[in-house]
Amino acid sequence: MEHVTLNNGVQMPILGFGVYQIPAEQTEQAVSEALAAGYRLLDTAAAYGNEEAVGRAIKASGIPREELFVTTKLWVQDAPAQENTRRAFDTSLRKLGLDYLDLYLMHQPFGDVYGQWRAMEAVNREGLAKAIGVANFYPDRLLDLAFNNEVTPAVNQIETHPFFQRTADQDLMHEHGVQHQSWGGFAEGRNDLFTHPVLSGIGEAHGKSVAQVVLRWLIQRGVVAIPKSVNPDRMAQNIDVFDFQLTDDQMAAIAALDTGATLFFDHHDPEMVAWLSKRRLDG
Repeated sequence: MEHVTLNNGVQMPILGFGVYQIPAEQTEQAVSEALAAGYRLLDTAAAYGNEEAVGRAIKASGIPREELFVTTKLWVQDAPAQENTRRAFDTSLRKLGLDYLDLYLMHQPFGDVYGQWRAMEAVNREGLAKAIGVANFYPDRLLDLAFNNEVTPAVNQIETHPFFQRTADQDLMHEHGVQHQSWGGFAEGRNDLFTHPVLSGIGEAHGKSVAQVVLRWLIQRGVVAIPKSVNPDRMAQNIDVFDFQLTDDQMAAIAALDTGATLFFDHHDPEMVAWLSKRRLDG
C-alpha cells in the first residue's frame, strides 16, 4: 500500500474503504471483508449511522490498532459548538470502541465552523485525533479556516471523479499543505461511468476494469480514494491497482472528461445549505 504524508507528518494510506450508504446491518460484514482484503484505511461518519458496526468489525479483526487508519466525521453542530463538538467526538469514539482517531473531519462547511474547529484543535492537541481536517470545503472557505486558526486542515475530502476533477482545488490545497481526498470517485455510476468508452478503452489496454482505471487515475494524481462496495470480489479488485500505470496520454484522455460541475449537490445552493444546516442527528 502506498501512503501520503499529511502536513503534521502523519502517514495515511492512499487507498481505503468507505462505508457511506452501507446500511448499519450490513456494515460489520462489509468492513470485515474489506479488512481481510487488505484495506487499512476505513472512512465513516456520524451521519452514516454505522460507526458502531465499523467498531465491531475492527475489534473482531484482531488487527493491531496501529496498523489501522480510522476516519470519522463531525456533523453540523448547534451552539455552543465547542461543547457540542466535544460531545459528538466522544460519542463517535465510544461507538467505534477506540481510544483515538487517526483523522477527524468536519463534515460540512456550515454552522459555527470556528467553534467546531477550535474543539477539533483541542482533541488534536490531546492526541485523541492524530490529524484533523474538513470535507466539502470550497477554496474560499478552506483558506478562510486555514488563515484564521492555529491548525491548517490536514485533509479536505471533496467530490472528485472523472466528470468533476477539481484540479484547481487540488493545486490550491497542495500550495497550502492540505491533502486532497475524493468522495464519490465512481460518480455513483452516473454519466454511464462504468461503460464510458474512454475509460473502458483504457481498461482494456491494461486488462483492468473501469473502476480500477478510475482508482489508478486518482492515485497517480496523489488523491486519496475510499471506494465502497459490499461485494468481496469488487473489494479485492478495487485494491488491486498498484501493478499498472496509466500513460500520460491516458491521463490526458481522462482529463478531457471533466465537466467542471458537481453531479450531486452544490454547497453554494441556498436550498442545499438550508437543508444541511437544519438536519440534525440523533444521539
